[in-house]
Amino acid sequence: MSLIMKLQQLQGEALIQLQQLYHSLQFPMEIRYYCAQWIEAQQWNSIDVENPISEPAAGQLLQELLDQISQKAEELTGDEMFPIRLKLSETAREFHTRYSIRPMNFVRLIRHVLESEERLVSQSGGVGDGDEMTVPDSHKEIKAWFDQLNWLTQDTAKDLTNLQEKQEMINVQYQEMTKIQGRITMIQQMQNYQNKQQELVNLTQKKGEYESALQLEAQEVLQKRMELAQKHQQTFDLLGQVQHKVLEDELIRWKRQQQLAGIGGPPEGNLDTLQSWCEELAEIIWQNRQQIKRVELLRQQLPISMHGHDLLPELDTKITTLLSTLVTSTFIIEKQPPQVLKKETRFSASVRLLVGGKLNVHMTPPQVKATIISESQAKILLKNENANMNETSGDILNNCGVMEYHKDSGVLNVTFRNMSLKRIRRADRRGSEFVTEEKFTLLFQSQFKVSSGELVFHVRTLSLPVVVIVHGNQESNALATVLWDNAFAEQGRIPFAVPDKVVWPLMAKGLNSKFMAANGRNLSNDNLVYLAAKVFSSQNVTTDDFTSVQITWSNFNRDPMINRTFTFWRWFHGVMELTRKHFRGPWNDGSIMGFVSRQQALELLMTKPVGTFLLRFSDSEIGGVTIAWVGENERGERQVLNLQPYTGDDFNIRSLADRVKDLGQLVYLYPDIPKHVAFHSYYSSTEPPQAPKASEGGYVPASIKATIPAIPDGGPHINVTDQPFSPPSTNTEDMGQGASDVMREVASVDGTMDEVDISQMLEDYEEGPGLNLDSYLNSIPMTTTNSALNT
Repeated sequence: MSLIMKLQQLQGEALIQLQQLYHSLQFPMEIRYYCAQWIEAQQWNSIDVENPISEPAAGQLLQELLDQISQKAEELTGDEMFPIRLKLSETAREFHTRYSIRPMNFVRLIRHVLESEERLVSQSGGVGDGDEMTVPDSHKEIKAWFDQLNWLTQDTAKDLTNLQEKQEMINVQYQEMTKIQGRITMIQQMQNYQNKQQELVNLTQKKGEYESALQLEAQEVLQKRMELAQKHQQTFDLLGQVQHKVLEDELIRWKRQQQLAGIGGPPEGNLDTLQSWCEELAEIIWQNRQQIKRVELLRQQLPISMHGHDLLPELDTKITTLLSTLVTSTFIIEKQPPQVLKKETRFSASVRLLVGGKLNVHMTPPQVKATIISESQAKILLKNENANMNETSGDILNNCGVMEYHKDSGVLNVTFRNMSLKRIRRADRRGSEFVTEEKFTLLFQSQFKVSSGELVFHVRTLSLPVVVIVHGNQESNALATVLWDNAFAEQGRIPFAVPDKVVWPLMAKGLNSKFMAANGRNLSNDNLVYLAAKVFSSQNVTTDDFTSVQITWSNFNRDPMINRTFTFWRWFHGVMELTRKHFRGPWNDGSIMGFVSRQQALELLMTKPVGTFLLRFSDSEIGGVTIAWVGENERGERQVLNLQPYTGDDFNIRSLADRVKDLGQLVYLYPDIPKHVAFHSYYSSTEPPQAPKASEGGYVPASIKATIPAIPDGGPHINVTDQPFSPPSTNTEDMGQGASDVMREVASVDGTMDEVDISQMLEDYEEGPGLNLDSYLNSIPMTTTNSALNT
């Protein structure tokens, strides 16, 4: 079955995720559907998107898809197909505009789409009864086990019925024998009974026959009981094996995927398949438990002494234990609370019981309570399940809810929509541990009865570790703790133990997942090598192969990087957030090189024509990006210059694409792409500028435009800027950010622009200790042609 056919069979959450995928990538579903056969037939992985040699092959694939789209548009006839034809034609034009100059981005897009589709199909557990290839081997194995368990359960049910019938026959025969014995007793008491002796002989002989038959049948019943117990033991052993597979492998795998999804991994998928397995386990366990109860009742009705080991008490204990384990293990957190939990901020979570429908728990809906406990309290809880957890580490508002049963889906869950952490009690910190390294967890507890109160279950489950903060400037460090925990937690760990150091490839995988989730495109090998060199810069690592080099927690987010006042994570998180908020599109297009050092930028640009530029993340600034470009000094000598880094505050005033558009010195995006091709779709306005007109209130609008002042003859390492004079940053994480040079243009009535250069003023101010900036600026005469402006 083709991939597109599998996609058409997706349902529920998987289908929603597929639609969100196409929407987020601006990849029309119509293209995927009508060109499916061609798309799936191409060898996309044969294109090395990092090697420029492969660019012609990528361009050929793009052209072939455009031809396919045109052909399909011509084939779609009829008025009802008119909207589809328009959509296909429009998409063909957009693809040509967007990817004709950058065909490698087109290949990356199709690869990402196909990989995401395969993942969605796999996570849905396979689609279609006739599509065996999409069903994982473990799922087929579980299905085969369930078939065997159902057969065994039916077989023991038949044996139990036969045993009951056998016992009923024995009871009938025993009653007959009792009547004979009563007849013998009566005759013996009679004095004048004719043929008394002969009658007694006959009755005694008949009684003996019944006794012999009953002894034989009793032995047969005893043998059947033993055989049934052995069959039950076989069934229970297989039940334990299947339950271990479902709970300890599949459910734990889902929980691990849920944990990795918290740091950008693929979504954990829905719980429908797991719930169906757990419900089938519950049904089989319950049927077998009922059989054991019937065996006990039959024994009470016909007590027969057993010689040897009696399995029944063990079987009763084992089936009850299996049921208890199933119930307590399937009380899970469907939607985790946020792992960075800000005090007095509303948050939500959802808890679900996977077997609630089968056990009719919803008939008396249980209440669930959420509390927050510390890492040490979680350890005590896991060591002793009977521990009293009335002691908490904080107070949560709206922390109680009643589970609801949704008949259509068979889901029994409760959603806490308006919880809020009112108070937190922290433990004494250990050594150099920071507040944002302290972990807590949310404990969800409930109690309910099944089988008319015969069984009472106390269930509880712990959330993923959460870090509690009270201010937004703690969020970055808290996210570092969460990333380290989610990425490197080991199964079955003591809460919430993590290794102090890991090899770089594991760290690189976590960083890549986090960055890709935030910004779409993954990090290349070159990007990861750059990051490795950055984080290990203080350790004098001389190799380019970081496979076996270990990164410690201190390297990651405790010790500042060399010659910096911030940690590696703070820097990485800064550029990740800057990209997400301000130029996610250009990053996905490949227009932002980003992870390249100043020296590497110099080497790349020195062989390129004047006006060639690239964008790289600042080494000295948290959340900064700079533009390096090739210019010439007054002697005509080529030099590479770097603009002072932009930050988010600057892009809140004017976007990156508009700044690139403004600067005439920037002509070609490295290696040789005209800047309007790379950034045109991100310009805020593509219309030609018009002379300003006064508004109704008489005011003339002013505009801000990026310019670069005259560059003094200072060689290739001059740092200049085209930033507007930004307001002071309110972000306490932007360490080291100072005042910016600026060239502001004010529009006058006649359309002319007068420039006021205050960059030299700021330089003088910074060099002159003790000088008051306001008085200094007021002492400098400034002139503008603004006599016609309203004040």
